[in-house]
This record gives sequence, C-alpha cells and structure tokens, in this order.
Amino acid sequence: MINTLIGFLGFTLFVIVFVWYRLKNENLKSEKGYFLAGRSLTGPVIAASMLLTNISTEHLIGMNGNAYKNGIVVIAWEVTSAIALVIAALYFIPRYIKMGLTTVPEYLENRYDAMTRTLVAVFLMISFVVTLLPIVLYTGAINIESIFDVSSQLGIHKSQGLWYTVIVIGVIGSAYAIFGGLKAVAYSDMLNGIGLLIGGLLIPVLALYAIGDGRILKGVEEVYKFAPEKFNIIGSNDSVLPFSTLFTGLMINQLYFWGMNQTIIQRAFGAKNLAEAQKGLLYTGVLKILIPIVIVLPGLIAFYYFQDQFYENPDTIYPILVKKVLPSGLTGFFAAVILGAVLSTFNSVLNSASTIFCFDLYKKHFQPDIEEMQLVKIGKWVAVLLAVFAILTAPMVAQAPDGLYQLLQQLNGIFFIPIASILLAGLFTKNINANGAKAGLLFGFIFYILTTFIFDTGIHFVHIWGIEFVLNILIMWIVSKQMPTDKVPVEKVKDSSPPWAYAKIFGAALILITVIIYILLAQ
Repeated sequence: MINTLIGFLGFTLFVIVFVWYRLKNENLKSEKGYFLAGRSLTGPVIAASMLLTNISTEHLIGMNGNAYKNGIVVIAWEVTSAIALVIAALYFIPRYIKMGLTTVPEYLENRYDAMTRTLVAVFLMISFVVTLLPIVLYTGAINIESIFDVSSQLGIHKSQGLWYTVIVIGVIGSAYAIFGGLKAVAYSDMLNGIGLLIGGLLIPVLALYAIGDGRILKGVEEVYKFAPEKFNIIGSNDSVLPFSTLFTGLMINQLYFWGMNQTIIQRAFGAKNLAEAQKGLLYTGVLKILIPIVIVLPGLIAFYYFQDQFYENPDTIYPILVKKVLPSGLTGFFAAVILGAVLSTFNSVLNSASTIFCFDLYKKHFQPDIEEMQLVKIGKWVAVLLAVFAILTAPMVAQAPDGLYQLLQQLNGIFFIPIASILLAGLFTKNINANGAKAGLLFGFIFYILTTFIFDTGIHFVHIWGIEFVLNILIMWIVSKQMPTDKVPVEKVKDSSPPWAYAKIFGAALILITVIIYILLAQ
C-alpha cells in the first residue's frame, strides 16, 4: 500500500508542479488569458487536451465494459471520430477562427439571433451538469475505490467510500479549472495524456503477454480464437450498435461532438492561429484511431478471462482486470493515470461551462460592460457551484442497465442532436432563419425524450438521432419559409491566418485508415 501511495502522489505532484511552473508568469486575469489560454496553444497541446477531455473513466470503465459484453462493434464510437475531426478541421474551424469566437453559441447570434444563442447556452449548461460531470465523477470514483480499496482502508461501507472518493476527485479537479483557467487544463491534460497512453497500454500488453506465454501476438491470437464473434466490427441489427447507425445518427453526433461542442472546440479557439488549430484536430484523429487499444481491447481480453461472469454489471470488469494483470509496484502510477483522466474531463467541462455562462448569459444579458477581472471572478464562482452540484448528483447514475457509457450517449442525445441540427443548417445553408432554428430546437428536444425515454419505439436510439435530425431540418425549413425574417448572417473577419498546408492530405489519410479498419475487421 505504501508503494502504491508513493507512485500515486509522485505522478500527481509532478503534474501539479509542471503546470504551476508553466503558468507562474501567465496573465490569468484577462478574458483571453483565463478562458482562451491567451490564444497561445500549439497543435500537440491541443490534441493532447482534446483527447483527455474526451477520454476519461467513463471510457476506461464504460467502453471496456461495453466491449466485454457486446464485442468490438463499440469501436465505432472511436474510429469514426477521425472522420468527424477531418471535417471539423477543414470546414468548421476555419470559420470559427476567422470570426475570433470565444464560444460556439456566439456564432449562433451572428447566424440567427440573440435568443437562439441564449437557448443553446442554457441547453449546454444543463447537459454539462446533468449528464457529463456526474458520470465522469462516478466512474472515476469506481476505479479509484477499486484500486485503493478505500472503503476497506477506512473501515466504512463501499457506498461511503465511493462518496468520499467522488468528493476528493471533484475538489482536486475543480482546482485546475478554477485557479488556472484553460491553459492549466491544457498543460495538465498534456502530461496526463502521456500517462494515460503509457498506463493504459500496460493493461492489454501485460495481459496478452501472460496469455501468450511471453508472446503478445500469440496472446492476441488466443483471445481471438476464444471468442471470434466478439471481433466482428459489423454490428447486427439487434446489437448494441448496429452497423447501419454509421449512416444515420452516429456521424451527426460525431460531427457535433468534435466540431461544435464547446468543451472540445474551446481548445482550438485557444490556438495560436488557424494552422495550429487544424493540426490539433487532425492529430487528435490519429489518437482516436489508436485509443481503442486502451479502451476496447481490455474489454475483449476480460471476456477471455471471465466469460459472462460479470454481464449483469459490466462496469466493474475493467478494475477487476487491472487488479488481475497489473504488478503491485505499478498500481500507484496507474491510479494517478486514472485520476488524471477523470480530472482532465472534469476540469475541462467546468472551464467550458463557466466560459459559456460568462460570455453567453451573464455578460450578454446582465452586465455587458463588465470589467475583465470581474468576469474572470464570476467564472471561477460558477465553476465552484457547478462542481458542488456534480458531486452531489454523481452517485445517482449508478446501476445503469446497459453500462455507464451507453447511458451517457443516450442522455447526450437530448441536447446534442437539436443543437447539431441548427449549427449544421447555419454553417451549410442560408435558407434557415432564427424562427426555424428555435422551432427545430424545441421539436428535437421533445421528440427525442418521447421516443427514447417515454415510449418504447423499438428503434435504436442512434437511429432516432438520424430520424430526429432529418425531421428537425424539415421543420426548420418549413417554419423559416412560413415565418421569414430580415436577419442577414454576419461573419466578421478577426483572423486571416493561413490554413495548414498539409491539412487536406493528412485528413484524406485518416479517412482511408478508418475505412481500412472496417474492411479488415469485418466478418
């Protein structure tokens, strides 16, 4: 236990000291300095921060649990992200950077009107607090409690141990976002990203080494031969993720997440210039193709070891596998990696939520002439309140029937698809106006809740995303035609930096690799 604690504290303190050193001379009292990292981020830092903002314990636990139960079909959530990142890098980011945006809702006011901006900002705030933050905290607590056995060490019930762990993670994660702003989040993500890749790779490598009697490739062969059906990437119509979803709602969700989601795209808003922003997104695409080795393969290995023994509660399988294959001397380092993964997502969401509140709600409607230092202070207090609420609600997401990752995706659809509809319509057509956008938001919100959580339609929720998107566009077009406005979209040019010269070539290569993965793993 002492060695575990030393390893844990050593890596965690190293990240804290590194971030402090990088920020000690930074101006964090200005809007640009605190919320946008002084617009100084480079491609590699952006990519590491994007990956760590996305990958947290809901992936390590939830995705591996999903793969353990349902097979490699769940890899679609990851590898198709590369295609969305290419589209975002080539078509979305140039528009955003040119306009000098601070938030995504800011674009909606230029394209539609102030009310659309406000409605989307409120939707995003609710989605952060109700869905993402509690699930991230709870899955992090599961992993830390399992590795450290907190409840036994303190002589308390396991549920109490989870509560205490949620509080500790919430407090530490809040500190990064509250005191250091986006730059602290980005630099801590960079180090934690390196740790995640090293620590995460240890699990499948050590397991396959043991299974293959010292030969990793033989281990892969043994795991495959044990259950070849688990390695079929083409999901059947009754599977957890049918192959057909790639052509309906899945890509709409991916485009939103990687090209329109404030929590992710704020890193690109903080880039030095357009070229660095594009590099950041495309480098992230490479990482998303590789990351299934960490968040999908261990789940398949777990099936080799435990078969269907833990099907009733698949979210416990990853911590169990870690305990089985990880040497005790590395437990502390791995626990620090897990903590870093959850902190990175938690502090990123807090930072983005406070940014949206400050710019799209408070400054817009309550105090337009507020001084920069005062706005930063308000952003910090908003982050504190959101963190407290997330800590209190985190245990409520336990016992998700299809796993926490599946629950997260279902809940995300409430907000993501309606917002994606009006953003995509705004970016690619001039025929949709503010009245149509608001009608699409309202319809999409109600339609998804009714068809996913109230009535049993028998339709996979990702297909419902696709159906909803088409209906949203249709309703927006009809309403816009029947209720025209005089609003003319305005795209003010604030940045005219050139794009990355190799962006298109790099993007084409990523799309080709994604297609090859599906060809190779199709049975």
